[in-house]
Amino acid sequence: MSEFERSRRMPASAEQVFDQACDLDRLDEWLPGDLHVHPEELPAVTVHEDRTGHDARALLREDRDQLRLEWGTRDDDRYAGWLQVAGIDDRGSEATVHLSFFGRGHTPPAALVEKSLDESLARLEEQVRGRTG
Repeated sequence: MSEFERSRRMPASAEQVFDQACDLDRLDEWLPGDLHVHPEELPAVTVHEDRTGHDARALLREDRDQLRLEWGTRDDDRYAGWLQVAGIDDRGSEATVHLSFFGRGHTPPAALVEKSLDESLARLEEQVRGRTG
């Protein structure tokens, strides 16, 4: 198993950041650019990956009380992940995203995963800044 995690300070309350992160109509704005989530009957979703052209059946669950969004593949145990938002003060919070890949054949190169996580958090920050600024 390979695990990756990144955190970033956000310029808004934890609740505001979580609301932006969980907006199903705007997930594509902060997720890695080649991933597109198509909701079905939640928690079921389909994730399309541009790079491979493949669709993966996945699950997406939000826990508003914990400010946590969790996801993972539905038919196999290729990967799972979560986003957790924690309050720092009235105007700031921290978002942490974590990915786990199960099995060597399912793990992308570490540098690619780390870059994708950093870019995703930067896009989420831009999205939040645009909504609260």
